[in-house]
Amino acid sequence: MTYGWRWAAARARGTSHVKTGLPCQDFALSEAVASLDETVMTVIVSDGAGSAKLAEIGSKSVCIGLLRLIRGYLASHSLSQLREEMVWDWIDDIREYISAKASRSGTQRRDFAATTVAALMSENGTVIFHIGDGAAVVRYEGDDAWDVPSWPYQGEYASTTSFITDDPYPRLTFVRNDRRVDRFAVFSDGIERLVLNSVDRSAHEPFFNRIVTPLAFSEEAGRNVSLSIALRDYLESPSICERTDDDKTLVLGVRK
Repeated sequence: MTYGWRWAAARARGTSHVKTGLPCQDFALSEAVASLDETVMTVIVSDGAGSAKLAEIGSKSVCIGLLRLIRGYLASHSLSQLREEMVWDWIDDIREYISAKASRSGTQRRDFAATTVAALMSENGTVIFHIGDGAAVVRYEGDDAWDVPSWPYQGEYASTTSFITDDPYPRLTFVRNDRRVDRFAVFSDGIERLVLNSVDRSAHEPFFNRIVTPLAFSEEAGRNVSLSIALRDYLESPSICERTDDDKTLVLGVRK
């Protein structure tokens, strides 16, 4: 059961990748996962590093691996029991899987470098964990304002960030909140500068209020295919591509 969640998800290849013939290096998965005692809306977005030779495989491996681990955990636990230590165990599992894949293919783990943004939202709270750039933006039940619980990480040098494959360990942000989310947006860094205000570290609220409106009026539970197609068309539109040439991923959700 989706417990009232309606969501749309889309990704689009950046114009820079279209010109050079590179694939989209973003990946995302979204699913209402049954836990021990409730349903947890789960969204994972990963952006493969542009400098990594196998970035698109890295981002896909991160999303598929994390969703599998999250499903397994929630089958016998509540989201309220999740702690940062368990997320580190998941990250170690993903890193070991990528290392094994690299060993088999004669490559290096850094060739699969990718960021991670994951949002897990239940009836009774929210957990967000985050490595690198991109972000999850949420609106809590009873609020009009949108919140950015974990800000995108920018490294010491321009256009640098943290990746799940970093040595000795990646930079992880883990955020727990007991409030109930009724709107969310999770996205890669391709649209980050268009939807976040870096001066005061806030969300550009008119954008998020506008873009979730179709979902708010949708009666179709679960992932809305038609709105996902429309969202992809929007990410590929000139109004977006004129402002960013990067790959773009966006997952939007509304709790009815």
